[in-house]
Amino acid sequence: MIPVLARLVGGFGLVIALLTSPAAAADTTLTDGTKVPTRSVFTYTQDDGVPVFADHVPAGQAYAVKTFACYACNPSSSIDWRNTRLHTSKYEALIDDAARTHGVDDALVRALIHAESNFDPTALSNKGAQGLMQLMPGTARDLGVRDVWSVNENIDAGVRYLAQLLARYAGDERLATAAYNAGPENVTRHGGVPPFAETQVYVERVRILRDRYRAARQS
Repeated sequence: MIPVLARLVGGFGLVIALLTSPAAAADTTLTDGTKVPTRSVFTYTQDDGVPVFADHVPAGQAYAVKTFACYACNPSSSIDWRNTRLHTSKYEALIDDAARTHGVDDALVRALIHAESNFDPTALSNKGAQGLMQLMPGTARDLGVRDVWSVNENIDAGVRYLAQLLARYAGDERLATAAYNAGPENVTRHGGVPPFAETQVYVERVRILRDRYRAARQS
């Protein structure tokens, strides 16, 4: 089990254990055959009501998987992105409304959320990115987000930011998604998708997921 550094009372009245050890170095396969990426943790609640976070699948416990980093950013991930389960109905109305409002393809929005957090609204990265669309605190502040953990605000702000990036790169989804991952300054510095392994696999996996969500929408 990951050792506890401190305990904090969260906004939902939960006691949160701070993590002090890195996650496993390879994808973990769950009992149902699903693969979850590196930097995932497994959480369950003890009999006394205290949540526990572990770096391995707990034995004999009902648990949830939490991803504490960009879901699709691990270059060595063994997840089959062409066959991993899609989430076509999660937050459907919110995603469709934000995509329509900001003029972004809803399939791209779903792909980005899938790549960023695997549709986990409580996802928190080791860099501080938060929520479904993994908004950095500075970005959330610039976008006027009041509650970054609000699913509605997180989706709307993330899609608005994505729309800004698409406008900046004349609709080029590869550059926009690269900038979403690595920052616009890196895209500018390198004159295209930066030569970072994480960003390059991220851009490709978002493309794969976008195509699959488009196909699912048409079926």
